[in-house]
Amino acid sequence: MKGIWILLLFSTFNLTFAQVVKKNGFFQYKEVFVQTDDFGRDYLAVMEEALAQIQSDSLLRLRMLNDLGYYHHTRNLNQALEFLNQGLEEANILNNTYWQGKLQVSQGAILLRMEELDLAELVLKNAQTKIPEKEWWLLYTNLGYVYERRGKLGEAFDFAAKTLKIGETYHIPKAIAMAYSDMSNLFWKQGKFAVGLDYGLKSLAIFEEIGMDDLDYDFTLHVVGNNLVELGRHVEAKANFEKSIQIGEKYGFYNNLSDSYIALSELNTQVGNFSEAVTSGNMALKYAELLGNKFMIMRSYLSLGKASNAAGNFSEAAGFLEKSIQAATPDFGDKYYLSLVYLELSKALEGGNQFAKALEATRTYDQLRQDVFTDHANEQISFLQTQMELTQKESTIKLQEAKLAKNKIIQAFILTLSGILVVFLFVLYRIFLRKKKYSRLLEKKNLEKEFLLKEIHHRVKNNLETISSLLSLQTAQIENPEFQAIMEETQNRVHSMGMIHKRLYQGENIKSIEMKDFFESLGNYIIDTFDASGRIRFLSEMEPLELDVDLAIPIGLIVNELISNSLKYAFPKNGSGEIGVRLLGKGSHLHLMVSDNGIGMPEIPQIHGSGFGSELIRLLTKQLDGKMTLLMQEGTEFSFEFQINKAA
Repeated sequence: MKGIWILLLFSTFNLTFAQVVKKNGFFQYKEVFVQTDDFGRDYLAVMEEALAQIQSDSLLRLRMLNDLGYYHHTRNLNQALEFLNQGLEEANILNNTYWQGKLQVSQGAILLRMEELDLAELVLKNAQTKIPEKEWWLLYTNLGYVYERRGKLGEAFDFAAKTLKIGETYHIPKAIAMAYSDMSNLFWKQGKFAVGLDYGLKSLAIFEEIGMDDLDYDFTLHVVGNNLVELGRHVEAKANFEKSIQIGEKYGFYNNLSDSYIALSELNTQVGNFSEAVTSGNMALKYAELLGNKFMIMRSYLSLGKASNAAGNFSEAAGFLEKSIQAATPDFGDKYYLSLVYLELSKALEGGNQFAKALEATRTYDQLRQDVFTDHANEQISFLQTQMELTQKESTIKLQEAKLAKNKIIQAFILTLSGILVVFLFVLYRIFLRKKKYSRLLEKKNLEKEFLLKEIHHRVKNNLETISSLLSLQTAQIENPEFQAIMEETQNRVHSMGMIHKRLYQGENIKSIEMKDFFESLGNYIIDTFDASGRIRFLSEMEPLELDVDLAIPIGLIVNELISNSLKYAFPKNGSGEIGVRLLGKGSHLHLMVSDNGIGMPEIPQIHGSGFGSELIRLLTKQLDGKMTLLMQEGTEFSFEFQINKAA
């Protein structure tokens, strides 16, 4: 968590520290991280000594109590709350509404770090009626943390957007930097690491431009490092964590030190430095306990549990993770981190052969994740992000509109050309009927007809490739992983139809497709698309079989869907195996078998994605007047039976 630094220091008569000056009988104070960076470990002690010499009805005393309370949250939460409560009592005596609001903002920041989320929200919203709109950005920042801790990421992003708006309206660079930092952290939690890195770097650039080497700059270094870790850029991430730790140790930011050591522990776990990971985890725990922050204590034990799990010390890992759950308490608000604890606990229990308890931990993890990553939260964040970046995307939208207009022209041209070709072919056919006696001419016309049909298939194939390319370009503009997956599946379907038309114009027979060769090309293409050619082998154990194009296209689409499903779900964690396709003709029936030797399907199949692929298979099977059978023995096998005459 982070805070805002607006502190002015005060001095006693005998103090000679650089940040405290007494001139002509009056106290003068240098603003920390603006006029001075002299925030050593004795900084707060100096302020407490000076406080005793400031008269009780002084506004400077209220500022001191506010600053003492706020800055103590980096070292001792209970002491921080005591100073703020004292400040509120004195502000009430003076009937000073403005300072009541200022102190309540700081009080809310402390309460949320003490896991009093409901009370923190109540205090912060009450403070909003007492301070001017220009200063709401710090209030919104802390309200965002309240909702983030509750797992309501969409609402948290909304408050970050409000902070950004105030910063831009009143030209407050610190508010803008804070908003970008919070957005970076929220995108990291959502798994959108590239976007998170972009916002984090924007935040760091603003902090560095205004010369603020403070608590929030320190935290943003940590957030950027987290995104770099997930992007595999470990060297850069480590440099950010080490710089964050250096600042934290210089100024005594216990909360940021704990955060950065947690992140460093997880980085070392990822790269296999387990002993260093445990050392970093213990350092994180040390600072969390000094601070008395249960949230940081809980996360420190989580990092130690992860490191022990990765090293294969499952019993030790389970112990750390149980302590993490105990630190969280039953009414712990942050379901995101709590879900991670149960995920690691499941791994530790499974490693210790406690499978029943592992399953229960996994179920708890799944429920917590569902509570956090709701469709509403994803939609809300996406909407707000779109609103903020609307200006930047206008040029992209115009480019897309131009491409769509071009696509419409191409489609109109294809339809016109197809109409002309149909008319031309009809005329040729009439000529052939009238001139049967001219055998040589008829043969010549037949050759021309065959050429034109191949040309049609060639053009259809080219048009389908054009559509596939357009889909690929469109997919590159989409950030939502689910929408990307849908577009990529659509692209594979278009490519499957294009392969059929390619074989029609390349082969000798322009009416039918040799299916064995087609299946092999299709299967290898899809496997290559999924980047699985090194671990998945495709088999087509069948005799050569030619089918009419009206049968080949729907059967090809069915096979395309089933191979894609096997690659997505049958071989988790980059597993290896085989996928097989067979098509046999028996009398007036066709028998199609598509199988894999993967993990098989659960007794109660789960619905993945949009369900469009399953619905497409059902409709195509019905179109071919067929029936489908599912077998689950050492993998999954789908069997289809079609009636050739009715299907044709």
